[in-house]
Amino acid sequence: MRKAKLADEQLVKHYQDTSSDDSFEMLYSRYVGKVYQKCLSITKDSESAQDYTQDIFIKVFNKLDTFQNRSTFSTWLYSVSHHYCLDQLRLNKRLSTETLSDDVINGVSEPDSPESVDNQLQLLEGVMSELSAEEVKLLRLKHEQGLSIKEISHQYNISESAVKMRLKRTRDRLQELYLRYYS
Repeated sequence: MRKAKLADEQLVKHYQDTSSDDSFEMLYSRYVGKVYQKCLSITKDSESAQDYTQDIFIKVFNKLDTFQNRSTFSTWLYSVSHHYCLDQLRLNKRLSTETLSDDVINGVSEPDSPESVDNQLQLLEGVMSELSAEEVKLLRLKHEQGLSIKEISHQYNISESAVKMRLKRTRDRLQELYLRYYS
């Protein structure tokens, strides 16, 4: 039997046994268009869909040895594609919605001016010194180190909702202190 007519599962098995690039290339050729269309239908942006398609195939390439035939290869691939696209959209939405308050924006007359930046940093340091060490640590874990709520909850051994509430209270307190210093 020629390799070109092998079923998906046979190609996966062949790749798992031999790490043959030919097997993966055949799977890639069969599904790259369909994965791109799936990404495009979710993102509505051809450039993002192209990027996500490549990312998905890199992820699949690295995880193909874990495929266990619990479903068809195509079902597994579409599931990976769907979840990857949704995760990226959520991540992009979260990153693009974190903005400075109007008070902070209006307080800086020349954002690129070194003096303005230094003044803002000094003001922020003064405000941060008013917070407890635990509050500062929580803010740094979330915003400087980029830990997720889930990761912080594991680190503190508390529920995710407790982490969210502590972050909210700390941000509210920080804003209140900032406005007091700024006014």
